[in-house]
Amino acid sequence: MGRLTFSAEPWMSCDECFEAVDGYVEMLLAEAPDSIPGLRAHLAACSACLEECRSLLLLAAADAGVDPGRALERLGNA
Repeated sequence: MGRLTFSAEPWMSCDECFEAVDGYVEMLLAEAPDSIPGLRAHLAACSACLEECRSLLLLAAADAGVDPGRALERLGNA
């Protein structure tokens, strides 16, 4: 239900999301403050982009040898 009522502002297209998702994943893994609110809003509304971000996060965490748990929690709150 939250996805239906979540504000998607500022608006971001799937193409723009795709361009920004690498940096967002790095930010999540580094536990840095969220600095891309448009991407966060887009992920909350777009299940395809959210799944792409989640997959990329898991690959990046495995490649870096870090536990993705905390980043996945933050992503789940997108």
